[in-house]
Amino acid sequence: MTNRIAPQRNGSRSRCLAMPAPQPRTRLIRESLAVGAILLAFLMLAAPVQASETEGAGRIVVSGSGTVERTPDYANIHVSVMTRAETVVAAVDANNDAVEAALARLEARGIARDDIETSGFRVFETPEHRRNDDTLREPPGFTATHQLRIKTRDIDDVGALAGDILGLEGMTFQGLDFALDDDAQAQDEARRRAVADATRQAQVLAEAAGVSLGRLMLVGDAAASAISPRREGMMMARMDAASAVPIVPPASLGYEASVRMEWAIAD
Repeated sequence: MTNRIAPQRNGSRSRCLAMPAPQPRTRLIRESLAVGAILLAFLMLAAPVQASETEGAGRIVVSGSGTVERTPDYANIHVSVMTRAETVVAAVDANNDAVEAALARLEARGIARDDIETSGFRVFETPEHRRNDDTLREPPGFTATHQLRIKTRDIDDVGALAGDILGLEGMTFQGLDFALDDDAQAQDEARRRAVADATRQAQVLAEAAGVSLGRLMLVGDAAASAISPRREGMMMARMDAASAVPIVPPASLGYEASVRMEWAIAD
């Protein structure tokens, strides 16, 4: 016996019950989920292969270093001019006068103004100074300090010049260093030597391991730096103008660089 849907008795047209047709949006979602499942399955199958290929790729990793030496082109002599007064304005004014007098004396010594420059200036409050018996030696006030850098190319005579500067009234010797006109060239040459050193090491390792160097994968440059430009510490005091400071200029200035390099091992 066949089951039938009884007609409605309210006089309206009879209808059969049926499942509604899938809407376009529902169909699109189902198709997207199906495509996503296929892609996920493909990635899960491909991932182990890719990982194994990466893990199996051999590398040769080395660090190289390079050093160059250059004869210094000039020396910097560092001095300071210090004045003290009861007020800030008075201390600065006195310092300006003292610096002008010092510059005039340096020019009289044969040092050009273009070779003298300010490297620092500061004003600070100074407390009162008392003697051991608690009597006042200096009242509180302010101190102005002007640092000067004096450049000279007379490397061999730098000791005599430093002695003359120390003998000038009002100046305190702070130190001395040597430098190049253009140290970038020295640093670049140090980098080239570092790369050559790393390449040589990699070739030796590859030969010893019985493999061949493949493609260069990485070159990492550490900052090149000066390793031996010296700053000679001097006692911070005035000396007799006839005294020459016993300074032995360095025969050369050293610069070094280091690199990290990686090669793939050729198939």
